[in-house]
Amino acid sequence: MPASATKTRRVAVLADSDTRWKWGALTANRISPDDSDIRLDGFLLRGRATPTARQLQEVGVHADSLREVSAVEFLRTMAQGSYDVLVLALVGGGVQAMLHGLKRVWEEQPQRPVVVTGYVGVVYEKLADGLLLRHGADLVLANSRQDAERFRAVYDGVGADSSAVTEVALPFLGGAPYPGEHDPYTVVFAAQPSVPDSRKDRTYLLNRLIQHARKHPEREVLLKLRSKPGEHTTHIEELPYQKLVQRLDPPANFKLVYGNMGEVLDRTDLLVTISSTAALESLHRRIPTVVLSDLGVREVLGNHHFVGSGCLASWDQLDDGHSPTPDEEWVSRQGVCADGSYATAFDAARERIAKLLERPGGVPALTPYYTPATAPGYLPGILARHHLGPDGSPLPGAPAHDSEPGPVRQIVRRAARGAYRHGVQRVAPVIRRMGEL
Repeated sequence: MPASATKTRRVAVLADSDTRWKWGALTANRISPDDSDIRLDGFLLRGRATPTARQLQEVGVHADSLREVSAVEFLRTMAQGSYDVLVLALVGGGVQAMLHGLKRVWEEQPQRPVVVTGYVGVVYEKLADGLLLRHGADLVLANSRQDAERFRAVYDGVGADSSAVTEVALPFLGGAPYPGEHDPYTVVFAAQPSVPDSRKDRTYLLNRLIQHARKHPEREVLLKLRSKPGEHTTHIEELPYQKLVQRLDPPANFKLVYGNMGEVLDRTDLLVTISSTAALESLHRRIPTVVLSDLGVREVLGNHHFVGSGCLASWDQLDDGHSPTPDEEWVSRQGVCADGSYATAFDAARERIAKLLERPGGVPALTPYYTPATAPGYLPGILARHHLGPDGSPLPGAPAHDSEPGPVRQIVRRAARGAYRHGVQRVAPVIRRMGEL
């Protein structure tokens, strides 16, 4: 539906975790015209990773409204709403379920929003699976030239329309370029919730970080954490570094930090990680950046994505003063835009959305690659996880499909989510250790 005469663009973002909310909300702003206001309504899909108030505050993205919904509640809202753009910031299965649900609720409407989806960072696993689950959106955003090429190759390879693939960049890049060494020189390790996933490997990384702090007492060494114990992010964290560090005796120049990654990078002289997207934020600002090779360069760690970057190094090398030099060609293919082209990185997406909104007769119907005919053994299970039938309609007994959740139901949901998180972070590791005896 065309933007109003006052050039206010109405955008809805549906997200299922803190990082996806950050990506979705920032993307919504990046793809809006420079000369328009944006009315941003946020929806948090109820689940194990629904962000807490603290996590939302840390993301630092403002929304005009923000509420928690089930899939069926969200679809009901979309059937009644009047948005210009909808950003689906979800895991692949969630995107596919919403595409089918939205196709059903919009089938009788002459106009509908433009649907946008994509990935929050580096795509290093389940490329075909994740892409085909996102097929059907009007725009499938690729965060780099390399991703755009890979995405189109997958779609073309299965005979799916690849025209929705649109090259952009990561929406959360920015900040001042690296000004040179700070006083004190600051080393930041960007932790990840699920990489690596074993106690042995996580303890090793923590010990090496503390060892680096002891070897360089003149430096400030920070462990940048994504969440506090009990909170969930995009990935499950069973062994929080906060718990592991309690058994150690770190020096005074070693600290745990939370907060917005951009603010931490403002004082960073060396960013170290296994494979976090923070590495791309750091490279964008030309901060010295290291992707660790200590645990091997392996697909399961995601650091294989950085082969050719010039950033791979070990803690031994860092202890001896190594400073990496990134490969400029590799960096330019990753959507990092360290050359100053970031301002125009979203132009193609803006132009595509504008054409769709101005299309005579409205935006065409959604046409996902997966249908009950093309994937009868796969699609129904994906839809059922969100309480939707094969045709995208709510299944009998779907939660709250006919009413808003009351205060008692909200309390029960919060308690159940807390119990789930407790089970993942405390009970499950104990059971696993018992099984290893």
